[in-house]
Amino acid sequence: MGISRKKKIDTTLFDLCLGIFLFGILCQAVLLVFSRRPDYSIGLWIGVVLGIMGAIHMWWSLNRGLDRSEKDAVKTIGGQSIVRYFVLMVVVVLLAYSGFADPIFAFLGCMGMKVSAYMQPFIHRISSKVFGMQ
Repeated sequence: MGISRKKKIDTTLFDLCLGIFLFGILCQAVLLVFSRRPDYSIGLWIGVVLGIMGAIHMWWSLNRGLDRSEKDAVKTIGGQSIVRYFVLMVVVVLLAYSGFADPIFAFLGCMGMKVSAYMQPFIHRISSKVFGMQ
């Protein structure tokens, strides 16, 4: 029998993802009041998922990049940033051409990452009370 170890989740990443999700809920509530178009909601939640995936990818690439020399870290982190923006651009273009979901709302959902970053101190107080995270 091995020793079981609990992996500790990075609290900043958790707070960022929680903030993106809460931003999505807030936007969805506004959409329910002003519009009932399902393509808006689908686009919004595609963007929220992209934002959360982008936050996880950013955390991963920063951890990976900061273990390198300064020159290599700049290349690695910069390259991974381009990958994130390229994926967002491809998804938005595909949504625009397919008509499956609204690309503007997908972009809005992804921008929840920016809103969440600014709201991180407030979100951290909520997550530490609700989830007991320090």
